[in-house]
Amino acid sequence: MAEHILPLLMFLTLLGLMLTGYSIGVILGGVAILYGCIGMAFDLFSMVEFFNLVPRVWFLAENLQLVAVPLLILMGVLLERSRLAQDLLLALGLLLRGIPGGTALSVTIMSVLFAAITGVVGASVIVMTLIALPPMLRAGYHPQLALGTIAASSTLGIMIPPSILLVFLCEMLQISYGYLFAAAIYPGLCLAGLYVLYIGTYAFLNPKAAPKLSLPQFLEAQPPEYRHAAPSRATVAVLVAQGIIPTAILIVLVMGSVLSGIFTVTESAAVGVLGALLLAILRNRMRISNLHESLTRASMTIGMVSLLFIGATSFAYVFRVLGGEEAILELINVGALNAWGILMLVIGLIFLMGFFFDVLEILLIALPIFGPIVAPLDFGDHIAQADVVYWFAILVAITLQTSFLTPPMGLSLFYIKGVAPAGVTMRQIYTGIIPFVLLQMACVGLVMWQPGLVVSLPKLLFDSKPF
Repeated sequence: MAEHILPLLMFLTLLGLMLTGYSIGVILGGVAILYGCIGMAFDLFSMVEFFNLVPRVWFLAENLQLVAVPLLILMGVLLERSRLAQDLLLALGLLLRGIPGGTALSVTIMSVLFAAITGVVGASVIVMTLIALPPMLRAGYHPQLALGTIAASSTLGIMIPPSILLVFLCEMLQISYGYLFAAAIYPGLCLAGLYVLYIGTYAFLNPKAAPKLSLPQFLEAQPPEYRHAAPSRATVAVLVAQGIIPTAILIVLVMGSVLSGIFTVTESAAVGVLGALLLAILRNRMRISNLHESLTRASMTIGMVSLLFIGATSFAYVFRVLGGEEAILELINVGALNAWGILMLVIGLIFLMGFFFDVLEILLIALPIFGPIVAPLDFGDHIAQADVVYWFAILVAITLQTSFLTPPMGLSLFYIKGVAPAGVTMRQIYTGIIPFVLLQMACVGLVMWQPGLVVSLPKLLFDSKPF
């Protein structure tokens, strides 16, 4: 009886302690130790098994692939300092200003390109809110459309490689980095395409909500440092080139090097850090004081992620030892679910967890439990069994995007509210994200229906099997 009750109590205790406001990494580790001790009283856990938590702590330090995570975080901070995002958004806005919804479309496209450089979603949300929301509101955009576009587009950093989430997915499922990076590109572009389709349709049906702008109107809506009095075509061309060319170079250095097999994911992240630093220096936007602040901010973020990884992996280990995985399997067996039923149940549970947990928390808790259950499933002619684990990883990644947007734990919503101009309300933010959450789940359904979106590009690049 205890092996059925303790895992449930362990999970409920975690939910209850999350409401206290303590660090989630500390809570996860503390619950693991507490229920390990309780399990000892029922002969379900032994003292010696606590020593198995030590290699999990050291694993984060010795794993050469996971070194990419702090490097990607540092690159994101340096790119914020170089103001590459501002220049890129200005360039795309100049190109698309003459069509309805052009600025919102610029935000979406910019998010795709920026995501191909760094996969740090939190930093992207804050930067996009600061640089894109005020100009959109000044240009006459409806707040709900502007807020929803920024919140949803910023989460594309999960799907477009290099992505911290994809790095953790590869490590948790023990699959190929290059193969999964390639597998994520078409679904990520498909999701961005759904955003573009929705914004374009919305702007066509309601032009006042997303107006097209003349060049003077567009420049008037920009921050003072980006306003130019009646710029010539040559000046506009220079502004566009300054925004797009550095971005293209970094994309080739970071993502192109991984997909071509020139660099490993860790090496490409290191090259990206160097490129971001050089870019900031060449643009005269990096001082010693700025570098010190960037390193401090990156270190704090890396420490938070490391603590979360240690706590979550410890929680998952104790949960499995106490019989949590067997309890889930028994639940599935009671329902007599086939492969499709199991897949949809797991995706549904991950979606529901997104209302209460952060992305990395879900990933580090759920993947060790659900991954071994789904990976061996046979879906017949729909997809080759060897590709199921990659297909499942992409479905999880798309679903996890919703956790950034769904209340009460949608971190992107709080990031936006924290830096948005006065007058923006949580009601407007909640209303704005609803269509985009529906689009994200529609993309999950599309990828379920068409697994070729996942497997076609990696098979083309790598010819046959994952390396």
